[in-house]
Amino acid sequence: MILMGRSLCLPSPATVQELFSVARDASIIPDISLDPVLSTFLSLDSSAALQHQYAFLQRSMSSEQQTAFSLSLSGELGGSSRVTHGGVGLVALALSMLFDQVAQQVRAHGSTEGDVSTQRPQAKRIFGISSSSRIGWLVHSYLCLIPGIANNPEKMAETTEVYDTWLKLELIDHYERMTMKKRMSSVSMQQWLVGAAVHLHMRIHQVRLHSVPLGSAESLRLSYKSGLGRLVHGFTDYLHRNIQETPKPGKPRTRTASGLRRTKTFSVTNMTCSSYHLSNVSLNSPSISTDNETTPNSTADIINSCKISASSEDFGLNVTKRSNDSAVGVANRKLLNSSAEYSRGEDINNKQGLLVIELYRNVSHNVQHHPCQSPAIQQALVTRIMNAQDLERNRIFFFYPDNVFHSLLKQREDFEFRIN
Repeated sequence: MILMGRSLCLPSPATVQELFSVARDASIIPDISLDPVLSTFLSLDSSAALQHQYAFLQRSMSSEQQTAFSLSLSGELGGSSRVTHGGVGLVALALSMLFDQVAQQVRAHGSTEGDVSTQRPQAKRIFGISSSSRIGWLVHSYLCLIPGIANNPEKMAETTEVYDTWLKLELIDHYERMTMKKRMSSVSMQQWLVGAAVHLHMRIHQVRLHSVPLGSAESLRLSYKSGLGRLVHGFTDYLHRNIQETPKPGKPRTRTASGLRRTKTFSVTNMTCSSYHLSNVSLNSPSISTDNETTPNSTADIINSCKISASSEDFGLNVTKRSNDSAVGVANRKLLNSSAEYSRGEDINNKQGLLVIELYRNVSHNVQHHPCQSPAIQQALVTRIMNAQDLERNRIFFFYPDNVFHSLLKQREDFEFRIN
């Protein structure tokens, strides 16, 4: 019996998978993976990625649109068609954003609307985080400035230094809020990842501009490397504390006791009332609504129909009229009890279970299991959620091997486009 009790509280893999699928389909699985746009453009492949994007956009435009696109870009870059360090790091990332924005406006406004560079809307999200958050605003503001100052090394170095200081202070405060003030969440993790990635490459670009020593970038890389490990552990603990799950009321579908009981109930009803009234009234009548309003096919209607049947049909009992009336009363009581039980069952069936991942991330579900399995399910879901993260991408980005890191520091490729 003890073994049976223990096994009862261990959920099946199918139950865990079903609940994970419910959460995934409802889009409430948190994502703390680094945005792939960042990991692509802040890498040794940045120049190739930017050239590919530019060529793709050119192919998707008409000749008139290409001309408008090139003129708008030239206007954003101060009349130049060449961008210093345009193929590397944050400058390549900023140009990628500019290409997308200008291309969208050229397509939307056509080539006859003149310069569309001043009509760019404010992005609501950037690399998976809100651009209105403090980290999001700093990142977005800095990247928007880059195309206009990239060809001026002194201005670029000065602006980068200012934003480096602002972002550093914000990231320190943000890290302390998550680790010491219980402000951990998937949103705060995403913000930290974006901010740390951009801040590290701000420092790398300052090394390229010879405005900070090499050791400054190396120490920052090691700091974020250790910080990421601590935050991932903290986020895992956060999920252990916050994930809550309650099953749908009722016995699990894998168990047949409920089905047998309901079959037995209606088997008794069939013995008492005519099959015609049962099939057309009892089985098809909706359950009582939650606001206690009586439905047209109420329990009283069912009882009345059975009284009519009793007065006109022989129930197979060889009794007198008085005893027959008594039998009908017994039948009505049995039917009332069975109908009430059925209505209670329907109320339970209308209720749903609840899965909560974190604040504002929850979903109702219809998965049934024994209530004592919920704690084990919650722990299993933590493992499934963490396994679903692309933590390897995060690890590769912040755990650069020394040779890759020094290759990033040595990147010097410019970007040049043709003005039609």
